[in-house]
Amino acid sequence: MKKAKASIRRTGNVSRRRVVPPAENDASFAKIAENLAEAGRAFYSRGWALGTSGNFSAVVSREPLRLAITCTGLDKGRLKAEQFLEIDGASEVVRGDGKPSAEALLHLALVRAVSAGAVLHTHSVWSTVLSGTYASQGGIALEGYEMLKGLEGVRTHKHREWLPILENSQDMSELAERVSATLRETPAIHGLLLREHGLYTWGASLQEAKRHVEILEFLMEVLVRAGAAATR
Repeated sequence: MKKAKASIRRTGNVSRRRVVPPAENDASFAKIAENLAEAGRAFYSRGWALGTSGNFSAVVSREPLRLAITCTGLDKGRLKAEQFLEIDGASEVVRGDGKPSAEALLHLALVRAVSAGAVLHTHSVWSTVLSGTYASQGGIALEGYEMLKGLEGVRTHKHREWLPILENSQDMSELAERVSATLRETPAIHGLLLREHGLYTWGASLQEAKRHVEILEFLMEVLVRAGAAATR
């Protein structure tokens, strides 16, 4: 087995050592990145990640912790595998060229809190509307819908899914701490909302996380449309 190579990155007058993953991981990383890119393009087509919104990650390895994650500022409708970076547990880039999403710390916090294999963040109209409307209540309750059974571990439409709403912030370290605290308080949830921002959800695998996006986005759209229908 090939050993990881070490290289030196200089920041001002300070040299920082980073570990470059061994070549054996190349094929695995490429496949993960391609699957994430495909998911991102699908989300764009559904109107869930328009413009440069949204960011997506998946675990490459756990020891040491490595994530494949989108570069910042990308058009998700044209997302490509080569636009993904690999970051370590401190959000430092160890593979690829570019800058990771500003919300990389939130992805790392979620992976650590729930042992997620993938974390997906969308910016749909539905999540934006509902997270603003219900912010004063601290969250949204989803109950009585058959589609809830698409969430991992849910077996009945009578399940009550709580989607917490957190105040948005540009201080990612502080926001990551609040995300971690939310997961400690409500470990059984499948997603959370940032106020007037969007949805974060996750899964043990990318396939599971993608399914959770589809289920939760569907249910949020139902709530918004049902409210609109009630006013007619």
